[in-house]
Amino acid sequence: MKIEELHGKRILILGYGREGKATHSFLKKFVPDAVVGTADQSDGPEYLEVQAQYDLAIKTPGIPKRLVTIPYTTATNLFFANLPASAKTIGITGSKGKSTTTTLIYRILQAAGQHVKLAGNIGKPMLTELMEPVLDDMIFVLELSSYQLEDLAYSPNISVFLNVFPEHLDYHGGLEQYFAAKSRIVAHAQSGDSFVYNSAHQRIADLALRTKAHAIPFVKKVSFDWGSSALRGKHNEEDIRAAVTVAQLFDVPMDVIHTTVLAFEPLPHRMQFVGEFGGIKWYDDAIATAPEPTMYAIDTLGDVDTIFLGGTDRGLEFDKLAEKVCGAGIHNVVLFPDTGARIAEALKHHCGRQLNILETKSMEEAVKFAYTHTAKGKSCLLSTASPSYSLWKDFEDKGNTFQKWVRVISSAYDTQT
Repeated sequence: MKIEELHGKRILILGYGREGKATHSFLKKFVPDAVVGTADQSDGPEYLEVQAQYDLAIKTPGIPKRLVTIPYTTATNLFFANLPASAKTIGITGSKGKSTTTTLIYRILQAAGQHVKLAGNIGKPMLTELMEPVLDDMIFVLELSSYQLEDLAYSPNISVFLNVFPEHLDYHGGLEQYFAAKSRIVAHAQSGDSFVYNSAHQRIADLALRTKAHAIPFVKKVSFDWGSSALRGKHNEEDIRAAVTVAQLFDVPMDVIHTTVLAFEPLPHRMQFVGEFGGIKWYDDAIATAPEPTMYAIDTLGDVDTIFLGGTDRGLEFDKLAEKVCGAGIHNVVLFPDTGARIAEALKHHCGRQLNILETKSMEEAVKFAYTHTAKGKSCLLSTASPSYSLWKDFEDKGNTFQKWVRVISSAYDTQT
């Protein structure tokens, strides 16, 4: 929807968090004659009932489209509709690694001297970037979630699809619906667009056969040694391969790519090394909200002795995770509600040895347990394989709480010793 189509309308911003507030500022600047209202969950349980008073809603990603009862658009669609044609967009999606890959592509292009901005599900809200003049050769690198993609009416010039496994099933209604939402990243792609994809995932490889975009699989192997990079593990290797593939579309010299990768530090709460305290290595992987990324983290570290699991129950299965925990030689397990009980059952079923298990709602108690029981020289990993909302505001809150108690209890530990 173009800006000129909004003039004189009664517009409801549905959801008034970070993106909703950015949308409000956008409308004030470009559509001052519109009557703008807001409705948010914080307004109370009846916040959706005001919709009938408006001509149009601008829905934020966290609100399912089934709850919208009037014509609507989204901030993501407004961004694409009103972006100058001379600017380019790179959109990145996937179940894991979006933020790392998006930031890595951004930094590589920045190091190569391109005019580039980072936005979307990471960085500034997209409409905030349209508040200032857009250079003709500007490249927008956009992290796109399934929530943002499910009703997207455009496709980026370059779409990147990293991986797919069960996530957000409660929001989308099932795995097929979730993948359908992700797949919309190329639903409107044309022959001049590119689709950079991970051929190791069959669903994504099949999508590559159906899109009108030029399909380009990730480079099979990175042509430089990235072993000394802080990015560890198979999943980060895939992120690097994705970023290299995109960089090559812009003819970025390989030495620039290499230097940027080696200088890249893991983003907060993504396999973040908190430090070594009490002879224990502490890792914050709070972003892991499904079993698959937690299993990646266990494999990557290779020396996990204590793991923190559990959170909001979205109906995911934990049998493979239980097999991984038991097979990796992990001895100590902290279980948080609500999925902690189901994970405990899976561990009991799949593990042929006794585990030292703590069920708790307290991060302080969990960290004290880890300090007491984790073998010296081994790792303690926060990677809950479940969303955070049962006990914390979000994954950042969970990770920050973990890091706080690691340091607080470390200080007490050092004082006692």
